[in-house]
Amino acid sequence: MRQTLDETDRRIAAALLTSPRASWREVGLCLGLSERTVVRRVKALYADGTLRATAVRNPARFPNLIPIALRIRCRPNKIRQVAHALARRSDTVWVDIFGGGDEISTIFFLDGPDTRNNLLLRDLPATNSVDSWTAHTLLRVFPTAFRWTAGLLSPQDLAQLDPKPPTAPPAPLGIDTALIAALTEDGRTTYTELARRAGTTALTARRRLDALVRGQVLRLATEVDLALLGAHAEALLWITVRPGALQETALTLSAHPQVRFTAATTGPANLLVALAATDFDALYTFLTATIGPLDGITAIDTTPLLATVKRTGLIRHSPQDPGS
Repeated sequence: MRQTLDETDRRIAAALLTSPRASWREVGLCLGLSERTVVRRVKALYADGTLRATAVRNPARFPNLIPIALRIRCRPNKIRQVAHALARRSDTVWVDIFGGGDEISTIFFLDGPDTRNNLLLRDLPATNSVDSWTAHTLLRVFPTAFRWTAGLLSPQDLAQLDPKPPTAPPAPLGIDTALIAALTEDGRTTYTELARRAGTTALTARRRLDALVRGQVLRLATEVDLALLGAHAEALLWITVRPGALQETALTLSAHPQVRFTAATTGPANLLVALAATDFDALYTFLTATIGPLDGITAIDTTPLLATVKRTGLIRHSPQDPGS
């Protein structure tokens, strides 16, 4: 994975963040580049793992999935060990190290109440390196924030990559499991390969993928180290909002260009916001100029990111852990 990207590579990555399966021709038209340039650049970015394509299920469309955010307090000398153990679990989506190096924030998609209870009542209590934790069930995720592009694309650029309007979620089909598994491994898997994995035709695979994405059953995603795009100050904001103002506040914040994830949660803080800012001065400005004027907010806990171990279900090749 690269340590730096030039402006062209950053803009290509931003386009693929907002439209993970855009064709190379579409990316070129959006950015004013030739298709040949896009192909040459993007093949190298995927080849060395700087960009990775995947897919993430929407737990709201899977009745058995329970999405939970955990704040786990650990012994500082064991935090890397615990973080990597969590990342190796197939049911973790994010694993980040926060605060003063003694806190892990992770999002789980747990397969039903028994799995949730085993995690909270058996697995975590049995882990000597874990001191305490709080659990926050994700009640609603606001998808606007998934259009984060580090400010590298203009509104006109984004308009060229706008997804098709959402539709009602389709009824489940038998081929969905194979399609989702293949896309989770590689979000840009060809339709021919998707068809082979699902035992169907390429045309059916294409139509079904379109239905799953437009029906918000599945979210296609591009994983990249956000620091490569100029975001050097990431933080989670655990925000307490008056219930009557929760929806409006969430929609306002999810549309902000520095916000990459927003979810209403259970627990003392009822709104979780992931922020990716240029630097700590930009983070301060966000807190004072964007959060400050919102009347419905009564408290906020800001936890800066120290290291990322897993994102969008993918373990980082070279996690930037403290001391690594």
